[in-house]
Amino acid sequence: MYSRIIRNDLLKSKATTLTTMIFVAAAAMLVSLAAILVVNLSGALNTLMIQAKTPHFMQMHSGEIDSARLSAFAEQHHNVDDVQVMEFLNMDGARIRLGEHSLANSVQDNGFSMQSQKFDYLLDLNGSIINPAIGELYVPVSYMKDGTTKVGDKAVISGKEFIVAGFLRDSQMNSALSSSKRFLVHKHDYAEIKSLGSTEYLIEFRLKDLSELGSFEAAYASAGLEANGPTVTYKLFKMMNALSDGMMIAVILLVSALVVAIALMCIRFTLLAKIEDDYREIGVMKAIGLRVSDIKKMYLAKYAAIAAVGSMLGFALSVMFKGILLENIRLYMGESENSSYALLFGIIGILLVFLAMLAFVSGVLKRFRNISAAEAIRFGTSQEKNTGVKRFNLSGNRLLNTNVFLGIKDVLARKKLYATSLTVLVISAFIMIVPQNLYNTISSTSFIEYMGIGNYDIRADIQQTDNISEKTAELRNAMNNDRAISKVAVLTTKAFKIKREDGSEENIKVELGDHSIFPIAYSKGRAPAAENEIALSALNADELSKKVGDVITLVMEGREKNLTVSGIYSDITNGGKTAKAVFTDNSADMMWSMISAELSDKSLAAARISDFADRFDFAKISDIDEFIAQTFGSTINSVKKASHAAMAIALMISVLITLLFMKMLIAKDRYPIAVMKALGFTNSDMKLQYASRLVFVLIVGIVLGTLLANTLGEMLAGAVISSFGASTFHFAVHPLSAYLYSPLMMIASVLIATIIAISGAGQIKISEYMKE
Repeated sequence: MYSRIIRNDLLKSKATTLTTMIFVAAAAMLVSLAAILVVNLSGALNTLMIQAKTPHFMQMHSGEIDSARLSAFAEQHHNVDDVQVMEFLNMDGARIRLGEHSLANSVQDNGFSMQSQKFDYLLDLNGSIINPAIGELYVPVSYMKDGTTKVGDKAVISGKEFIVAGFLRDSQMNSALSSSKRFLVHKHDYAEIKSLGSTEYLIEFRLKDLSELGSFEAAYASAGLEANGPTVTYKLFKMMNALSDGMMIAVILLVSALVVAIALMCIRFTLLAKIEDDYREIGVMKAIGLRVSDIKKMYLAKYAAIAAVGSMLGFALSVMFKGILLENIRLYMGESENSSYALLFGIIGILLVFLAMLAFVSGVLKRFRNISAAEAIRFGTSQEKNTGVKRFNLSGNRLLNTNVFLGIKDVLARKKLYATSLTVLVISAFIMIVPQNLYNTISSTSFIEYMGIGNYDIRADIQQTDNISEKTAELRNAMNNDRAISKVAVLTTKAFKIKREDGSEENIKVELGDHSIFPIAYSKGRAPAAENEIALSALNADELSKKVGDVITLVMEGREKNLTVSGIYSDITNGGKTAKAVFTDNSADMMWSMISAELSDKSLAAARISDFADRFDFAKISDIDEFIAQTFGSTINSVKKASHAAMAIALMISVLITLLFMKMLIAKDRYPIAVMKALGFTNSDMKLQYASRLVFVLIVGIVLGTLLANTLGEMLAGAVISSFGASTFHFAVHPLSAYLYSPLMMIASVLIATIIAISGAGQIKISEYMKE
């Protein structure tokens, strides 16, 4: 019986059934994809880090190294499983040519390594440890993805020729957010080019118990071992590897939650429209003694069939599209160890969507209990009470067209009826605006302020060289005397000891200088202004359990110096563990320095960078726009595509939901439409009335959606952006796009859908609905 009822009902309403099924399939597909991607990402990341045997603790160091002292420390510390010192040969990008492309404009610290013998292996694209032959060069996989080079290309490194033999995965430096990239060569070739670059040491430890990493860091610092460079831990390696794909998955999860909500709204519209069509028949069934549960089963069976087919279709689509979305994960990390479980979790996601649909339909059908058999048989439609418009009378209208006034009056009189449509339009506006705002924010020059970097035009880094102080002064004077440059700031980084409450000491890197010239964004507090103030990066503040107003103690030349924490900021540089202060110090050696400059005419950037790079070869001169493009470029492009896709989805949702809502509304308003026609209202009048209703609801929806996008949307986007290390975040809104073009497109799409849907009102015959 149920199969016959379902078949006949589906044949009568093909378009409505298809629309509902599309929404269910879209919701199921997105939920399934999110589950599949989460399982694959976590599994692939674990596989990569297990195969590569990623260090648990890594200290980069420039300068002399005491291997015997390091070995003695490792032997004495109970938690050290293994230790090694790897060489990383930094080389100027202008000396590296891959095929037809030079790395002169690369903002990365490109360098060369030999394969490790213990751990921290560099892997090929099959996950195997690479053993290069003499004359072979293995290139970071990021240069394969951006098309810089391909296998078989000739590479020239400071005049020495190599052949690009393949690409490598580096569990430490895969991410675009990592400031360094390792190339792999044979030890014979490494010895030949060693004198052509500056050597940096990677001091790496594998621990027996990773949970005691914090105490190991403290012991390393207390031992006074080599620490002239950033410190990076296993947790940070893992986070940086997962960032770009994790961000994509977070967006999919957000959109899937919204699409599930819209699918439920869609089902509600179609179900209410069907109940209105069958209102008299429902009354008859109740009158002849059918139980409410039996009547519910007839409707529940139909929507169970739609939800089942939609869920299966969504799962099939997720299986089809997962390959495209997994490409990046497979390229950078390889196959997941959990891939066999991914489909299982996808199916569980589908089942949850299916059960949510059934539970929602069952809840909507509870209204059968309130249907009066006598009223249903007599009127054939539900009878609503109009409320809240006692003072909103046509006789008092002086401003609006009569049909526009009646349309708005109907919305105010039947608020509950229009609430569902309003909710969907709010969600549509939210889906359209949030990705746009996110794209505008991360593509704006001010975004780097959330990353711990000031908003300037030119950046010069001086490191891994001798006489850093003198060279910094030389370059600073040249920039100060350059008429094209309007502002210059010099920041120098030194390492100090910080004394913890338990008496133990740790290393902390403090950036000294005037931080007000090119300020950054602070999640809490402000930049240090006095000699006794210090600002901490979010990672340092968490690790030291410090907040704004707390006091920390630095040890300088054996004396203690108390500093008050003035602010906390986000930072993606130097492992994320930094501090900023303005006090002067002559005791500690300078680790590195950074000079930033603002141009009076930004179009001169390329010329000034070229000039400074030629004159001061000891400094790495870069364009901040190029830095953003190379560091965040792939993410910016992904978010741009997502914002365009979200706009198309929001417009499609607006059209389909408007069509479904209007179908339900016309089914409900058959009698009032017939009455108005009898009073002389034309089809054009009816169209204007219904268009006024939907445009009024849409305007309210756009306003609420925009407010939500700039509050809740900013919070959600901030949660995603915080994975980059940004603990504070505010949208950079493009007013024309967010507040003019997007609303106009939504209004146009809703009006078109309303005009198409209202054509059904013209077919209502007065004689059929005014027999009473």
